[in-house]
Amino acid sequence: MSADTDLLSRIASASQRGSLSTGAHENLTRWLTEPQYAEYVEPIRKMICGGEWETLDRLFWEVIPFGTGGRRGLMAEFGSATINPRTIAESAYGIAAYLTSQSITDAKVVIAHDTRNRSEEYARLTATTIAAQGYQVFLFEQYRSTPELSFAVRSLGCAAGVMITASHNPPSDNGFKAYWSTGGQVLPPHDKGIIDCVYQAGEIPTIDFNQAVSDGLIVLIGQDIDDQYLGTVVAMSLSDVRDLPGLYSPLHGVGETVCYEVLQRAGFKGIEIYEPHRQPSGDFPNVVDHFPNPERTVVFEPLIAHAKEHGQDVILASDPDADRLGVCVKGTDGEFVHLTGNQIGSLIADYILRKRAEQGNLTSDHYIVETLVTTPLIGEIAKSHSTRVIDDLLVGFKYIGQTIDAERPDLFVFGAEESLGYLAGDYARDKDAGIAALYIAECAAEFRQQGKTLLDRLDELYAEHGYFLEGQMSKVCEGAEGSRQIAQIMTAFREQPPVELAGLPLQSVRDFGTHEVRTLPENKRVADLPQPQGNLLFFETASTNGVTVRIAVRPSGTEPKIKFYLFARSDVTIADQLDRIKKQTGDTIQRVQSSLSVWIDIVLA
Repeated sequence: MSADTDLLSRIASASQRGSLSTGAHENLTRWLTEPQYAEYVEPIRKMICGGEWETLDRLFWEVIPFGTGGRRGLMAEFGSATINPRTIAESAYGIAAYLTSQSITDAKVVIAHDTRNRSEEYARLTATTIAAQGYQVFLFEQYRSTPELSFAVRSLGCAAGVMITASHNPPSDNGFKAYWSTGGQVLPPHDKGIIDCVYQAGEIPTIDFNQAVSDGLIVLIGQDIDDQYLGTVVAMSLSDVRDLPGLYSPLHGVGETVCYEVLQRAGFKGIEIYEPHRQPSGDFPNVVDHFPNPERTVVFEPLIAHAKEHGQDVILASDPDADRLGVCVKGTDGEFVHLTGNQIGSLIADYILRKRAEQGNLTSDHYIVETLVTTPLIGEIAKSHSTRVIDDLLVGFKYIGQTIDAERPDLFVFGAEESLGYLAGDYARDKDAGIAALYIAECAAEFRQQGKTLLDRLDELYAEHGYFLEGQMSKVCEGAEGSRQIAQIMTAFREQPPVELAGLPLQSVRDFGTHEVRTLPENKRVADLPQPQGNLLFFETASTNGVTVRIAVRPSGTEPKIKFYLFARSDVTIADQLDRIKKQTGDTIQRVQSSLSVWIDIVLA
């Protein structure tokens, strides 16, 4: 028996006894037998001979897919399920090969990267791989933001773009986000076309980086695009009030080139950058848990301490690639409140609509866009201004970008998703922490001038439209076993869903996977459900004590988890009862969340 045959026999045996998943068995077989993976055979051999089945399964249990944010995951030296030089090169080759298959032969591609570990290496590898296929490449010479990459695709007239980033993931991760000529993330049918080309990648040609730059195949870019992009964002200002004591953190990412620079160019001299988070670093050394997600309240704890000491009213923080913005606001009691993505989106929507209405450039043809799991409060605010609302989109900002192009881009007002993603204007097709920072700062400065805070404005919106409260929980399910658990949970929700949660009867479910509306508890189809198509379920309760609750369930497209979104709405008939209504609604959300956790545990038991 040859050594290769012996290795194949060992992995087959491991698969049979359950030490390897079926996917890992199949992918390991490919990497051990196909010539393009020859350089990895020896390290894989050592792991097999050492019986490192758990690690091998983690490295090979799947071929890392394109999800709602492209390819993203754990970095490693090799493995079909990880981000590594081979999977990055395959991704880059896939884009170039797909462009060729579409007879787009004279195209240009622009590439950027964030401050993560190995991001610059992966960006250069992407550039040399695509240039080797005959396409001209524009490469940012230093780290830049995701929204600037989206802008650059459009500004430079590129057929595609690539952003090397894992957004707000931990230091262990990186990713490859693919963009189309619109400046938006790739969508069907292009995403499937690209991944098909990725799967077909054999030997991948490359070229020397320095030689490619010398020959003009790779063009280094920077300041000119920076000035165009930043100038465009700053020009969207809606106010000239600039007196705001604030604090900003880039969380060791690229945000100083975007958010802080936008605020400085716009004239906000009172906003300080938080020095412990200023140094670009993929290890995120001074962020709590080294986990740079501004959705996490704990990330703001050192910032709050600093702001209290220095008398600052508003705290802003962007994630490492600066496409998401988190916000904390000081209340009248001197304590800071961490706003949710839905609250930030509602405040920005309200600000833009009010200012544009005052300026007389808002019509009934203008529109606001949000995803299905974003707060309905944004829609209510838009309707109060007689502005159209498009709110039937699947999760992922790429669908907001797609909608802008499907409608009239010049009539687009604002797009939002609950996970801190916002965009205004038609200069880009992905979320932008820069424009969000500008508008939140302007809004806060105007209210400060009036002796109010952003929290006061939220209460005014609740009094006018009703109290909206959202919650979210998730269950992390890693690897092949985790994938099986997610499928098991989704099947249970479809076939034998709960009939009540925390004593609230569930009345109906909208199933975007099967395109039907079903009544509960019978789980009987009663109506068709139109597009969109996606693995998403929406459950709805009857109104109980003036509170209506909805629950959305979906697998994450970028992380190994299943997500649950909770939405509650309570009528506010008397404004001075708002505090009582907030507590009642919050208690309801907590009870539903606890009941939901118990039900999930029973499903998996």
